[in-house]
Amino acid sequence: MKVAVYNTEGKKTSSKEVSDDVFGIEPNDHAIYLDVKRYLAAQRQGTHKAKERAEITGSTRKIKKQKGTGGARAGSIKNPLFVGGGTVFGPRPRSYDIKLNKKVRQLARKSALAYKAKEEGGIRIVKGLSMDAPKTKDLLNTFGRLGLSDHKTLVVVPEQSKALYLSSRNLPKHRVMTASDLSTYDIMNCRHIVFVDNAHEIITGLLTA
Repeated sequence: MKVAVYNTEGKKTSSKEVSDDVFGIEPNDHAIYLDVKRYLAAQRQGTHKAKERAEITGSTRKIKKQKGTGGARAGSIKNPLFVGGGTVFGPRPRSYDIKLNKKVRQLARKSALAYKAKEEGGIRIVKGLSMDAPKTKDLLNTFGRLGLSDHKTLVVVPEQSKALYLSSRNLPKHRVMTASDLSTYDIMNCRHIVFVDNAHEIITGLLTA
């Protein structure tokens, strides 16, 4: 499969062959679903906590006599039926992590990339996209020349670039991340993917190892 190669002026300079083992497979929808579910579950902090009956501060005396009141019997002010009482089966701190085999996670990312590769302009390679200092306006101008200023775009760099990251941080439709951090959710949550220089080769190596 061939992918168009652009320069930072937005001009197509050539095309490059990418691995069919990653970008040309038959997508597996269920693997994508499982990996996105795993990613979103991992974002949950799991720090929720409600006080149960034994944790409420209050008297333990019997608040009224057992019989003769005309109402239901009640033994403690901490009863969950009363205002200020404990919570029945309330949330407790827990981990929401979902275990997913490495091969399934790899298949999910390959399937997501294959979907993007099938779309017109879904994947492109840009040569020489770098910045010496953070400058959001300059980066936005580059995206404009590439025709990406109005579309949700994921920029995948081969290694960390602080200047690029800081320049994109204030752009709601654009995100910069390294190839090694690429997840199925990130791939599916954008319209275009821009691989900078040899970033596509790095992700290919990770997904075929």
